[in-house]
Amino acid sequence: MSFDGAFTHAMVAELVSTIQDGKLNKIQQPYENEVILTVRKNRKNQMLLLSAHPSYARIQTTKIPYSNPAVPTKFVMTLRKYLDGAVIKSITQQHNDRIIHFTFTSRNELGDLQNLQLIVELMGRHSNIFLIDLKDHHIIDLVKHVPASENSFRGLMPGAIYQQPPYQDKLDPFQIEPATLERLAIELQQTDRPVQLLQHKFQGLGHDTASELIYQIKEKNISIWSDFFHQYHQPRPTLYENSKKSYFTPFTFTSFEVQTNLEAHTFGSLSELLDAYYAQKAQKDRVKQQGSELIHFINTELHKDRKKLKKLQQTLAVSENADELRIKGEILTTYLHELHKGMTEVSLPNFYDNEAPLKIGLSNQLTPSENAQKYFSRYQKLKNSVAYVTEQMRLTQAEIDYFEGILAQIDLAEPKDLADIKLELQREGYLHIKKKQKGKPAKVSQPEIFHAADGTKILVGKNNLQNDELTLKKAKKTDTWLHAKNVPGSHVIIASDQPSDETLVQAATLAAYYSKSRLSGTVPVDYVQVKKVHKPNGAKPGFVIYEGQKTLFVTPSVTDINKMRL
Repeated sequence: MSFDGAFTHAMVAELVSTIQDGKLNKIQQPYENEVILTVRKNRKNQMLLLSAHPSYARIQTTKIPYSNPAVPTKFVMTLRKYLDGAVIKSITQQHNDRIIHFTFTSRNELGDLQNLQLIVELMGRHSNIFLIDLKDHHIIDLVKHVPASENSFRGLMPGAIYQQPPYQDKLDPFQIEPATLERLAIELQQTDRPVQLLQHKFQGLGHDTASELIYQIKEKNISIWSDFFHQYHQPRPTLYENSKKSYFTPFTFTSFEVQTNLEAHTFGSLSELLDAYYAQKAQKDRVKQQGSELIHFINTELHKDRKKLKKLQQTLAVSENADELRIKGEILTTYLHELHKGMTEVSLPNFYDNEAPLKIGLSNQLTPSENAQKYFSRYQKLKNSVAYVTEQMRLTQAEIDYFEGILAQIDLAEPKDLADIKLELQREGYLHIKKKQKGKPAKVSQPEIFHAADGTKILVGKNNLQNDELTLKKAKKTDTWLHAKNVPGSHVIIASDQPSDETLVQAATLAAYYSKSRLSGTVPVDYVQVKKVHKPNGAKPGFVIYEGQKTLFVTPSVTDINKMRL
């Protein structure tokens, strides 16, 4: 489901109950289009996420930790100047649109009260966040500056007067008269595109919402309308997912319930639901953007290695025919008395094949003996190359496996993990270290910490350097080590020598999820005590061998992962 106007309606109600009348005590902008406001209310801090991301625009409270950039942006400095210590007086939605107004009262530099507004417009790639002075409605600042040459209808620069986006003259589905419903019932019977009809007539209905509403109307009748929208005031946040896709809904959608391939999970709030749904999607997008250079470098190296491996395989295939050269050399040596210089080809009995005739090519510039020696020389060269080619194939395949493992880690990484991956590639000699980086050794970030249902701590290495630190240095020898079987993935440590069966399954789920097999239905995961895990001399980061392991089979689930994280 999209974050449509109807979902915004429910989210605004949730935020009113949780953060309205709260006081801002911290303002961050961890990413270009996203702002985090820490709101203090009832002696509890809540992190309010305002996102103008082109694909994941939304508002919610979040429990996912965000790292603060070393250098604050101009926009966040402006917010701190005007809103630090401000109180949220109201949170309202414009009509049933995806436009939300956060109204604040604060004191200026002279101590006088001032009224300000943060306006969040959730409009795909046109999403934006505005700081407005309510005295004259001019824009103090905004996340995305858009020059007049790109938008002549509205001024989207600091100093301009704020104007609402073009108003769509549609009906509010939360406020509909009985007569209007009667006419709508007739129109729905007459159209073959009922979903599009609803979206055309009513404001803020995404495709999934309109489809569900049509499904319920067909199951019953138009009288379910008020009951349907009443559920937005008493939401039951639900996540529907399978290995390929997921949907979030503010309450149970009957059309999703009948799909047996979708697993349903409910949450205590809409914000918790969005944390579960967006965490990996938004994170993956950020990693893709920030790690684009690393991804390009690794893909280039993989292309070269695969091309090299193919050539080595061709060379080895030729080497496997080396005995033919030896046989020809021996036959030529046996029948030297029948040959003379100047011949280009000869057919001689092959005493290795019941005297069957064998054609042998000759150089007319060489003597018969020299031709025989040439075949022996080519045979010996190919025979000697087999060991070398075999070793090169092993090394090349190992490097391919290594780079594929790095790509798998980037696919699972958080933005903060990219620094470790880059550091590893520098240490391994694949990336050059800039001169200004020398002298101050970089530190490896800490593994992620989860907790099993019984409170047992579970640690997960998110990259090869973390894996080595975790398994070889930090973990106790009696702790339990887990890893997805035969695929690149994270090292997982249970901080216990006798974990319960439930904790083992939860840790195995983490190992499966943070591996290349995360999308598989069933993943085998090996587990063994840390003391039975060893790193071979000269092995690349993250590579270990182990013995005496047992294997669990689990199904990765983002919902289960989030429960262990919270």
